[in-house]
Amino acid sequence: MFGAGAMTNSIDEIRDSELMFIIGSNTTEAHPIIAMEMKRARQKGAKLIVADPREIWMAEMADIHLQLKPGTDVWLLQAMAHVIVTENLHDQAFIDAHTEGFEKVVAKVAEYTPEQAEKITGVPAEDIRTAARWYATTKHAGIYYTLGITEHTHGTDNVYCLANLVLMTGHLGVHAAGMNPLRGQNNVQGANDAGATPIYYPGYQKVTDDEVRLKFEQAWGVPLSPHDGLNLNVMMKEMAKGNIKAVYVMGEDIVISEPNVTKVEEGLNQCEFVVCQEIFHNETTRFADVVLPGSCFAEKDGVFTNSDRRIQRVRKAVHPPGNAREDWRILCDVARAAGYDMPHYRDAGEVFAEYASLTPKIAGISYQRLEENIAGLQWPCPDSSHPGTPTLHQSGPMIGKAPFQAVDYRPSAELADNEYPLVLSTGRTLYHYNSATQTRRDPGPVAKQRGNFIEIHRSDARKLNIEHGETIRVSSRRGDVQAEAWISPRVRPGCIWMPMHFAESRANLLTNDAGDSITGTGEYKVCAVRVEKLALKV
Repeated sequence: MFGAGAMTNSIDEIRDSELMFIIGSNTTEAHPIIAMEMKRARQKGAKLIVADPREIWMAEMADIHLQLKPGTDVWLLQAMAHVIVTENLHDQAFIDAHTEGFEKVVAKVAEYTPEQAEKITGVPAEDIRTAARWYATTKHAGIYYTLGITEHTHGTDNVYCLANLVLMTGHLGVHAAGMNPLRGQNNVQGANDAGATPIYYPGYQKVTDDEVRLKFEQAWGVPLSPHDGLNLNVMMKEMAKGNIKAVYVMGEDIVISEPNVTKVEEGLNQCEFVVCQEIFHNETTRFADVVLPGSCFAEKDGVFTNSDRRIQRVRKAVHPPGNAREDWRILCDVARAAGYDMPHYRDAGEVFAEYASLTPKIAGISYQRLEENIAGLQWPCPDSSHPGTPTLHQSGPMIGKAPFQAVDYRPSAELADNEYPLVLSTGRTLYHYNSATQTRRDPGPVAKQRGNFIEIHRSDARKLNIEHGETIRVSSRRGDVQAEAWISPRVRPGCIWMPMHFAESRANLLTNDAGDSITGTGEYKVCAVRVEKLALKV
């Protein structure tokens, strides 16, 4: 909607915030360094609004906690927009100069009153009004979100609604404001920037654009497909149908991380050839015909790009152990073995130089400049004299006129019913990282969190005669797992929550692989389940 898929502002701007609106982000546990900046801003007097179904740590220090029902984000955000429009709190000058389609949003949000939103979301109407007023009338007000917004079948609609709020209040191109998706892994922004998506070449250049495709065909010396590829969710479903014959998995434990993993396992079993490129054996390498030993961050040179578009050098500290090799060297050799005359790059610096030469957003960044700028450089950085861009869109949206998006609420794909009366959400904890391939090998994190658990509200536990610490079974339409019950006031009645890190009790045996219609992201945050007290052994 704005012209760039990344944080609009920088992490160090957070400390200058006057208001932070955190939604769908358990920041202290999933992004603890960014959370430190938020705590600094809070100590300096910034207001804090947190929208989350759980009473996360940030909610405990918030001025307002909007504890909405899982999957009702559109209703909450549309109701906030309703307040901003009806109370004339929008920035008409910004809207006229930099946007289009506002009138469609005005007509749509008229239907989303705070009073009706209270019935749908469970959030008091007055809290919605207060949050909307504070956000609209505070200059340095930033939105921070992550997977709690995107991991829904209507995740793109959620993001549209957030972007609408930013545009109607003129909070774009402003220091310590904007719209800021927090990336879940250390270089996932860089992977996306470099073209690790099915619809873009490096730098978000569309594969369907004839001119772009010709540029890359000339650079790489091969004809390229004019069609979008499959997103990850669709790929897993096609694999389960037997339509994918070979799969190459690199740095991802999909048997832990993908939703409805029983289907993923079925697909891997049907594949004729499975390759894993990894630093440790994990649940997915059990299905591999070939395991290629890659290298960890400390064993290779290169660059990482973090959430705020900051490209930084990574320097090799130690050699990879045994037969492990730098990942780019493995990929080059595989390409040559498959029949493509891949150039013989001398080092990772030459790979980056080619990437920068084909990518206008980073054309001004080189290893030499990164050596001179220890803190890194933020794209866009179009030429060697450009200082980088800490804050995007300062002269207006990069896309030109940013389009408002009129959105209708759509319920989640699977809601609680008589057979499965509770709603499960999944997420991460502070002590373990993603699929825990690394952190569960270290005694420190394991000592802090040895195994899986399920947070359940005391009222639901009472109905089921469940005691804190008991092992319980959670079942969905896709599978069942057992884990320790944690009776917790953090979750809403009717909801449970569990982390996704534990191979012996995989949350993603339960989750729904129904995907967002645009991104394909699975609905990890809402699936219908039932909880059972295990029968005592005789």
